[in-house]
Amino acid sequence: MAIKQIKRKPLTFAEKTYLPQIASGLKITLKNIFKPAITLQYPDERPQIPEGYRGVPTLVKDPNGREKCVSCQLCEFVCPSKAIRITPGELDNEDVNAHVEKSPEEFEINMLRCIYCGYCEEVCPEEAIWLQQEFSVSGYTREDLIYQKDKLYELGGTLPDDHCKWDKKRAAEEDGNTH
Repeated sequence: MAIKQIKRKPLTFAEKTYLPQIASGLKITLKNIFKPAITLQYPDERPQIPEGYRGVPTLVKDPNGREKCVSCQLCEFVCPSKAIRITPGELDNEDVNAHVEKSPEEFEINMLRCIYCGYCEEVCPEEAIWLQQEFSVSGYTREDLIYQKDKLYELGGTLPDDHCKWDKKRAAEEDGNTH
């Protein structure tokens, strides 16, 4: 197998001095120097977030302040980056949420692993996970970016629930017990 050598054409004197490259750089600079700046003074000014943006996943409560998550673990199973970890816990019969089979004892989302795909929100049958329009997640250590259940509820808050599924189920159970 023969090796073929390719001869390059020699550089001109101007190319050796880099003057054409410097001139083209200055031309771009002078063209853009008088345009208005597009820099935002973050965090005082924030960019316009597009519709349908998938941001930080959080947990939400129902209008009565109860946990909506029933530890079905579908979000944990569907997460492609394995960022969600749930430890299901049992509920006492006297608990306010006793109509639900279980609730999460521990729920954590590792924001360093999360790829903001939105699968967890889509698969949740209780609408307990919502993607907030937050795009700036920061912390001083890796542990700061592993959000526990209390932090997820703090970020998510309470969202209105039009169908109140568990209230209807409880009312139906109470009607069935009285008849």
